[in-house]
Amino acid sequence: MQAEENPRRYVLTLDLKASVELQREYVRHHRQVWPEVLRSLRDSGVLAMEIYVLADRLCMVMDVNEGFSFERKAEMDASNESVQAWETLMEKFQRRLPYAKLDEKWAVMEKLFEL
Repeated sequence: MQAEENPRRYVLTLDLKASVELQREYVRHHRQVWPEVLRSLRDSGVLAMEIYVLADRLCMVMDVNEGFSFERKAEMDASNESVQAWETLMEKFQRRLPYAKLDEKWAVMEKLFEL
C-alpha cells in the first residue's frame, strides 16, 4: 500500500443484533474477510480500515484517498456479486441504528474533539 499525503478519515458506527452467538459468528467472519471484498475496498479508494467492537456496538475507521466517495463505492458494490453476497450475509448480524438514514447501514459519525 502506498502512503497517501492527505488521506481523509471517516468514522462510522453500527450495532450488532443482541445475540452473543451471532456476535461471535460476525467476529469469526471478519477474521477471514473474502479476498474479493478486500479488493473491492481497495479499488474504491479505501487505504486502511479498522473495525472495533464492544458488546453489540461497532465502530469503523476508514482512511480513504481523494478519489473515494460513498456514492462511487455504492455503485461499485451494486455491480459486484461477491460484495453483494457478503453484504447479504452480514445483514444476518447487523442492526441499523434507529437514527441512521434510510439508505444507510453504517452511520457516519461527526468528529466532536481532537487533541
